[in-house]
Amino acid sequence: MRRFNEEDVEDIGEDEEQHQLYEHHNIKVDKGQVMMRIDKFINIRISNTTRTKIQNSCEAGSILVNGKPVKSNYRIKPFDEISIVLSVPPRDVEVVPEDIPINIVYEDEYFVIVNKEPGMVVHPGYGNYRGTLVNALAYRFQNLPKTKTKLNNDLYLERPGLVHRIDKNTSGIIIIAKTEMAMVKLAKEFFDRTMDRKYVALVWGNLKEDKGTIIGNVGRNLKNRKVMDVFPPDSEHGKYAVTHYTVIERFDYVTLVECKLETGRTHQIRVHFKSIGHPLFNDGEYGGDIILKGVNSGKYKQFIENCFELMPRHALHAKTLGITHPNTGEKIKFDSEIPSDMQSVIEKWRRYVDNKA
Repeated sequence: MRRFNEEDVEDIGEDEEQHQLYEHHNIKVDKGQVMMRIDKFINIRISNTTRTKIQNSCEAGSILVNGKPVKSNYRIKPFDEISIVLSVPPRDVEVVPEDIPINIVYEDEYFVIVNKEPGMVVHPGYGNYRGTLVNALAYRFQNLPKTKTKLNNDLYLERPGLVHRIDKNTSGIIIIAKTEMAMVKLAKEFFDRTMDRKYVALVWGNLKEDKGTIIGNVGRNLKNRKVMDVFPPDSEHGKYAVTHYTVIERFDYVTLVECKLETGRTHQIRVHFKSIGHPLFNDGEYGGDIILKGVNSGKYKQFIENCFELMPRHALHAKTLGITHPNTGEKIKFDSEIPSDMQSVIEKWRRYVDNKA
C-alpha cells in the first residue's frame, strides 16, 4: 500500500501535518474522460457513497488530485490521479464463522467442491457481511489458505480458500482450496485457462446458429460502474473475454444454451449475451427481466410472470468444472444438477412449446 508522507499533504493544514495518511482509494482518470466536478465523478465511481460525504471529505483535505488536496468543485481532467486518504489505515473485515448449510459434493485433503445455492453470496461485502459461503467455510474448516481483497468501502477482506467466485444469483459448482499448495496450483489453472468450466443459461430469443463464439472485452460500464459492459477486443477498456456456446434446446422465444468459458470475467456470460441481443432470462441488471420476445397477449404475459415468480433470478447455472488434481495430476470433472427453480422454468417452456404445436 502506498503511504502518503507529510510532504505529500503539506497544504492540508497544521493539524493534519502531524501524522501520515493512508490511501483508501486510487482512481486514474481515463484519457477519454470529459471534464466533470470531482464530487460527481467519485459518486459515480464508488458505490454506496453520497456527494455530501464526498464534499465533506474535500473540506477535510482527504481527497487529493495528483498529490494535492482539492475542493469539491474541482473539475477532473484526463490522466488525473485521484487519491482518497485518511489518517487511519484500511481495516480488515473479520470473517465470522457461521453454521450455514452448504452442499459439499466432494472433499479430500486438498480441496472442496461446493454446489452453491442461488441467492447465496460467496464472500462478504456491502450489505452482506454475514450469511455468505465464506462464513460457512470458516465454520467448517480450520486454517484455510487466505487471499486478501480490497472492498469498495475501504475494508480489506480475508477470503479463506476461495480460488474463484460466482455471482450471488448464479447457482452451481465452486472450488475451495484447503492447502497453500492447492491454492497456488488451482489459481494457476484459472490464470492459464486450463480449467474446463461449463455453464447452462436460458437466454431470450432464438439464436440463429447452433454454435457460436462471443468475443469482446468486458469491463465496467463507463457511466454506471456497478454493471459491466462489452467493448471491442482492441479497445483500451475492459479485459479480453471469450465465451463459446452450444444450443441445447429451443423454445421459440427463449433458448437453452451451454456456455464454455475461455476466460473468467465478472458477469461475462450475462453481459456477452446481452451484447448480441440475447440477455439472460430474468436478468434484472442486463435487461432480461421484461418480455423481450413472444406474442402480445394477456395469457402469454401471465405465463412469463409465472416463470419470473418461479425463478426470481437470472437463469444461469455453473454446471461442470474440470480440473487437474493439485496433488495427483489426475484430470477430474465435477457435475451438478440444474437447481429446481431453473429446471421448473425450463419445463414450463417445454410444455408451452408442446401446447403451442
